[in-house]
Amino acid sequence: MITAKNITKSYGDLQVLKGIDLEIKKGEILSIVGPSGAGKTTFLQILGTLSRPDSGEILFENQHVSRFKDKQLASFRNNNIGFVFQFHHLLPEFTALENVCIPAFIGKMARNKAEQKAKEILTFLKLDHRIDHKPKELSGGEQQRVAVARALINEPSVIFADEPSGNLDSENKKELHELFFSLREKYNPSIVIVTHDDDLANMADKKLTMKDGLFLS
Repeated sequence: MITAKNITKSYGDLQVLKGIDLEIKKGEILSIVGPSGAGKTTFLQILGTLSRPDSGEILFENQHVSRFKDKQLASFRNNNIGFVFQFHHLLPEFTALENVCIPAFIGKMARNKAEQKAKEILTFLKLDHRIDHKPKELSGGEQQRVAVARALINEPSVIFADEPSGNLDSENKKELHELFFSLREKYNPSIVIVTHDDDLANMADKKLTMKDGLFLS
């Protein structure tokens, strides 16, 4: 479903990515591990179209998204990609329901449809009793599940997760790890996870190790 070809990226004199190739299948869960500074997050941001490579191609179902103009790329990202980060990035002034709806509103979905979909996803994530609570009223695990719901609202074909359990205690971490596999069963997205957590990495269908801007064989 996703193909990365010869991706390079430098910041000044520092070459972070040195010609990476990768293929991701529909519904596949892939983990990327490696030491800090290996280039994992940079590569994830390029795969997620948040950053552009210096050279190489990103194809989503044979669309050359790395050639899209900024406006076209933003629309594509909103409709096809979900993100989950280590820090949930929820907007503190909005409720859980409102936070989940934001990507749908950006995509011009009708309010009643967006709210209905958000409620269905939050119920699936066992947060239906928390939909009117603001982030400060939620536990860390609940905040991260709201962030997962937000990533799902537009029915993305892929979810990119950057250290999604890095800020959670062991109990919430275990719940989140299991959640990713429940998501695949219900919604069937591809999921790419950058993590330092060996337990999560080893649960994936495929585990890749990055070092010095390249995947190890």
